[in-house]
Amino acid sequence: MPDSTLVDAALLADWPLPEPGSDKEERGRLVAVAGGRDTPGAALLAVDAAFRVGAGKVRLATARSCATALAVAAPELMVTGLAEHDSGIADPAQAARVLALAEGSSAVLMGSGFTDPEASAALVGAVVPHLGATVVLDAIASAYVTEDPERLATLDATFVLTVNPSELAHCLDLDQDEVESDLAGHAALLARRTSATVLCGGPVKVVAHGDDLWRVEAGNPGLGTAGSGDVQAGLVTGLLARGADPAQAAVWGAFLHGTAGDRLAERIGPVGYLARELAGEVPGLLAELSR
Repeated sequence: MPDSTLVDAALLADWPLPEPGSDKEERGRLVAVAGGRDTPGAALLAVDAAFRVGAGKVRLATARSCATALAVAAPELMVTGLAEHDSGIADPAQAARVLALAEGSSAVLMGSGFTDPEASAALVGAVVPHLGATVVLDAIASAYVTEDPERLATLDATFVLTVNPSELAHCLDLDQDEVESDLAGHAALLARRTSATVLCGGPVKVVAHGDDLWRVEAGNPGLGTAGSGDVQAGLVTGLLARGADPAQAAVWGAFLHGTAGDRLAERIGPVGYLARELAGEVPGLLAELSR
């Protein structure tokens, strides 16, 4: 396994986030293309996490069937309902609308709550070649990478991939056991092939960016619960909107996610806390780390 740098509070103190500013415009805009007919909660988890790290304005583009419910559940959001693919996520034919919504945004999240790899790859492929922002491809949205990892490096957008070991293996067209035997090495390989920042979850989180590798040992088995990855993707995207660069956003997001889980494990128990409880721990953690 290649050498990696341990992420802790001391490292983050020497790598401070951009000042949040006092105005919502100063804290950045982001668009999340997330959720679907069967997974509206994934979108809600991701955008809530983005708000909790200080993103100023968040817009959600989601399946039309769940747009109204999400707008009511999160009144801070601007929500746009899109025509649906048979799989329940936004139809790839809606790419032009997504691009119009993303205009002026500094970060775009795609993938949280997507359920169909083929439809996800088609939607991502119709959108990202026309973006210039930083794009977070979460979970099944990484199916776009599987088809041709090197093509990300040819696009104008900058990319962060938030994946689990199984998704990392699919991106590299390798066996999952092989990838898990050297998670850091394979995350670094994908980062080189795509020119992206790669955040891979697991018992130890790994962030790869160029020749740099970080490991985040914060976290516990309770994080292995439905929706947890959506929260992490939202944290990373919110930090990008605030002005963090991709490596910083991935490292900070991974540490905040893991440490939030540790706080909940201490207070509630090692398992049984919920993904929707993670983001609420984040503002206090940010305040502590900033001090």
